[in-house]
Amino acid sequence: MRIAVTGSIATDHLMSFPGSFSDQLLADRLDRVSLSFLADRLEIRRGGVAANISFGLGLLGLRPVLVGAVGADFEPYRVWLKQHGVDTDSVLVSEEHHTARFVCTTDRAQNQIATFYAGAMAEARGIDLRAVAERTGRLGLVMISPDDPEAMLRHTRVCRDLGIPFAADPSQQLARLSREEVRELVDGARWLFTNEYESALLLDRAGLSAPEVLRRVGCWVTTEGASGVRIRRDGRPELTVPAVPVPGVVDPTGVGDAFRAGFLAGTAWGVPERCAAQLGCVVAATVLDYVGTQEYRLYRDPLLARLRTTYGVGCAAHLATRLRGLA
Repeated sequence: MRIAVTGSIATDHLMSFPGSFSDQLLADRLDRVSLSFLADRLEIRRGGVAANISFGLGLLGLRPVLVGAVGADFEPYRVWLKQHGVDTDSVLVSEEHHTARFVCTTDRAQNQIATFYAGAMAEARGIDLRAVAERTGRLGLVMISPDDPEAMLRHTRVCRDLGIPFAADPSQQLARLSREEVRELVDGARWLFTNEYESALLLDRAGLSAPEVLRRVGCWVTTEGASGVRIRRDGRPELTVPAVPVPGVVDPTGVGDAFRAGFLAGTAWGVPERCAAQLGCVVAATVLDYVGTQEYRLYRDPLLARLRTTYGVGCAAHLATRLRGLA
């Protein structure tokens, strides 16, 4: 099954300030702030939800189609993604704007001052998913992740028009979407992805109850951090999958994107839903061992061993053949 992933593609610039922001904030001068912080560390990371999910799918051998908008500065990032199994030929390159950037400074107390520059992402609304489908052949699924809101709505409408199954992952954009827009994004989705907080926010923004949402989607998958994953379908018992224990988490950034990659890979391979969620949890746990969203690697034997240790032999047996291509 060919999977297209639409959404954000960004570069993260993460800086560390060894002092405390509060030491330089004057209570009687907050209406006229002019501050500069001397950072002692800079990390530049590849990011963006769609790129992160595509990276994970690429590692698992699925060759996903990445769909989003970037600037002319994207070329080194494109090479990286291609090297890791991602089809980037449907990425739109802006003639005016840079690739989206997240710039964040963190002080010693973990307080953060950040700016997000959408840049070229605003042009994603001009991407025609029909052309992507024509170029790649029949798409088995389109994952619609956070993006320019108009692009998200347009991609959803095209999926309905063409009869292409789609997954909805509105997450970070929920706060920007109107009630009708949220409802339009989830209506008819084969999969709806949220984390625990986003589940509550989605209900509030959509003005719907959980049973009403379940009647509109095929399946609602909610990640709940260390508590694992909850999978709900209308009229069926709830399915829960525990998380993989990870002692000494290195960096939680990108763990949700990694789960989605593993889960979607499992569903593409036709394994049982519980097994797909278990694979997602193992991929997510792997990301927790690394700094950055695309710095991890997946190796067959350690991955299968983690599956067996956490969940028993069943899922590992289902996936052994599918993971044969991994090192």
